[in-house]
Amino acid sequence: MTEAFSRLPSVDKLLGYPEAQMLVTSFGHALTVDALRETLDDARSAIRAGGDAPEAEALVEAAGCKLRAWTTPRPHPVINATGVIIHTNLGRAPLSTKANEAMWSVSQGYSDLEYDLASGERGHRMAAVEDLLCRVTGAESALVVNNNAGAVLLALIAHCAGREVIISRGQLVEIGGGFRIPEVLMQSGAKLVEVGTTNRTHRRDYEAALSDNTAAILRAHSSNFRVMGFTAEVSIAEMVEIGQSRGVPVIDDLGSGALLDTAAYGLMHEPMPQESLAAGAALVCFSGDKLLGGPQAGIIIGQQRYVEPLKKHPLARALRADKLCLAALSATLTHYLKREAEREVPVWRMISMPPDEIAKRAKQWARKLKQAGIVAEVIEGCSTVGGGSLPGETLPTWLVAIESDSPDELAARLRRNDPPVIARIEDGHLVLDPRTVAEGEEKTLLSAAAA
Repeated sequence: MTEAFSRLPSVDKLLGYPEAQMLVTSFGHALTVDALRETLDDARSAIRAGGDAPEAEALVEAAGCKLRAWTTPRPHPVINATGVIIHTNLGRAPLSTKANEAMWSVSQGYSDLEYDLASGERGHRMAAVEDLLCRVTGAESALVVNNNAGAVLLALIAHCAGREVIISRGQLVEIGGGFRIPEVLMQSGAKLVEVGTTNRTHRRDYEAALSDNTAAILRAHSSNFRVMGFTAEVSIAEMVEIGQSRGVPVIDDLGSGALLDTAAYGLMHEPMPQESLAAGAALVCFSGDKLLGGPQAGIIIGQQRYVEPLKKHPLARALRADKLCLAALSATLTHYLKREAEREVPVWRMISMPPDEIAKRAKQWARKLKQAGIVAEVIEGCSTVGGGSLPGETLPTWLVAIESDSPDELAARLRRNDPPVIARIEDGHLVLDPRTVAEGEEKTLLSAAAA
């Protein structure tokens, strides 16, 4: 071991290699030195574990890999061939072309973010997006914050701190990342009043829980799980009716925010913000980057007397959305306003993609892979919506199944491609789902698979 340590070159010696000087030219002297030092530390750890001292050329090469990894912008674009449309781990909803153009345009210089062009005075950053949200959903007022958890927290703090909030035990949900409704209620300073049971909650449960200290009734839509069998729940319209009898508002946490009817695409009906407003909910909260198909955002719509206090609350500034988010959201909402979301918003384009079109693409892929010597066949399969939306619901699709002695290793090699290709393994085969792959990504994906 001592001999192996002694064979490790110094940083100065490594810097003398031409390859290291090329790294200095590309990444600078200080950063290259840091990479070489870390590489030598890695080598010492490997020697302690029983390994041998690497050659100097290998050390310089490893340092170069570190430098490229350090300086490559993240998150890194990937090709999603999993068939999961709203893939939380892969950044959820891809944005439309117009949304990307809007973000690019507003980032290149100055904008009228908080400037009224008509009056020449200070304006409000939410003005344009608020108008779009109200037109699309029929709301009286609207507010955008950085995510839906923030939207729910702001609504509860502003209207319920120090008082009681009634919620069904069947809606005390936890979503990805450990976000739990009871903990949000606790952080807001509101007191949680649980009613009903996990599987059955009745109107009488809510009515019995109402008191002079009740601030709101909260519905949390179970967007990432489903309770089946012997169940009962109270509709949002009934909740509003119960609340109105005592002057208590209803806050509806919808999560996904489907502005189009999912049932029209062969899926279970997902509650829509427009429906909640029509039923009389005071506030409706939902995400911008799930079924809406826009950027990460928390959207609050509802009655003006309940939304306006949120805009003036100190927490609103801490949670506010930036100009890039607002630009992308504005462009996305415009697709809905123009009734072109199914064509222009990628999430809805994927959901509405005809099986025949998917089959045609899958057959083309399989044929090209076979020409490259890859054993591949087209099989029937299922795509999922994902993103905590429509649990258990699937869409019929066609998959390209690649035969491999080690599908796990093949999947790992595809992940090492540039850009990485993310696939899934099913019945011992690596499978690719065309539904979630943009046409412009096909050539790269097939080249990666063939390689």
